[in-house]
Amino acid sequence: MSDIERTEFQLPSELLAGGRAPDSAVDPGVQPDETDIDQTLRPKSLDDFIGQPKVRQQLDLVLAGARRRSVTPDHILLSGPPGLGKTTMAMIIAQELGSSLRMTSGPALERAGDLAAMLSNLMEGDVLFIDEIHRIARPAEEMLYMAMEDFRIDVIVGKGPGATSIPLEIPPFTLVGATTRAGMLTGPLRDRFGFTAQMEFYDTDDLTRVVNRTASILGVEIRQDAAVEIASRSRGTPRIANRLLRRVRDYADVHAEGRVSLEEAQGALEVFDVDELGLDRLDRAVLSALVKGHGGGPVGVSTLAIAVGEEPGTVEEVCEPYLVRAGLVSRSARGRVATAAAWRHLGLEPPETAAGLH
Repeated sequence: MSDIERTEFQLPSELLAGGRAPDSAVDPGVQPDETDIDQTLRPKSLDDFIGQPKVRQQLDLVLAGARRRSVTPDHILLSGPPGLGKTTMAMIIAQELGSSLRMTSGPALERAGDLAAMLSNLMEGDVLFIDEIHRIARPAEEMLYMAMEDFRIDVIVGKGPGATSIPLEIPPFTLVGATTRAGMLTGPLRDRFGFTAQMEFYDTDDLTRVVNRTASILGVEIRQDAAVEIASRSRGTPRIANRLLRRVRDYADVHAEGRVSLEEAQGALEVFDVDELGLDRLDRAVLSALVKGHGGGPVGVSTLAIAVGEEPGTVEEVCEPYLVRAGLVSRSARGRVATAAAWRHLGLEPPETAAGLH
């Protein structure tokens, strides 16, 4: 994502004439649309951020030390699975520093010129956030090395023997990189970050706090046992917890006048195919294909993907990480193997040879 575009608009004629807009336009009680809610749900400070206590403590020290010395903080790398709050943390860093935040993503930086355009527009102390930084193109990455270390870049003008390199000084800035695959980062890029934070999956207690906070912002009346139920099915991920709460809210609005009890939460999650372990339809299809279709394995990812009608990348990147973390699937040199817990989750008796039975 490049710099935010500015859009001009005209006020309605009745406002220009001094008249009132319709009540829905000025009533503070009117709920914002879903895109507004996405921004509202994001915490604005480290104190408001739920979970990740170690990362918050370390980051607070890094930022506080930089503020005391009146210098730009070291570059920061945020690593971890999707949905744990890396983008939100980058916004908080800029907020804590009182700086502007420029946002882009690795796939958007295909050429060195794309990065040079962003770097040349930075002001001193700005925070540049690059999401999925492991996917940045190699020419742009090599330009980033010099920018991170020396706060300058070399812009090549012309082609062939007549090409000229023009050094361009850029003001000190803080790069915040986010990656879901730290292992794909090149060594030279990883080494240029002064602080690396590893974001961990959330436990049920922290996710329950996330659900309660989101319910308060959305104006949802929810009981504590219902919040715990939603949190326990959220796969350790705040983004999923917020998404499930919205769907439970829809169900409660239709069936219970907006009040979310344990029964309403369970009923909604059943309707939306989320079981007690947080598995959705695709997860259960993969598990069923592994257990019922291939006797528990070992089976290759490509074979499982064909069985459920999905791409191998989808099975490997979307389903498999949680199935392995939940102890339902194990990986071996010969393929994926269903554990005894997977058999029992499907209501079947595991064979004597099932992984994890003894």
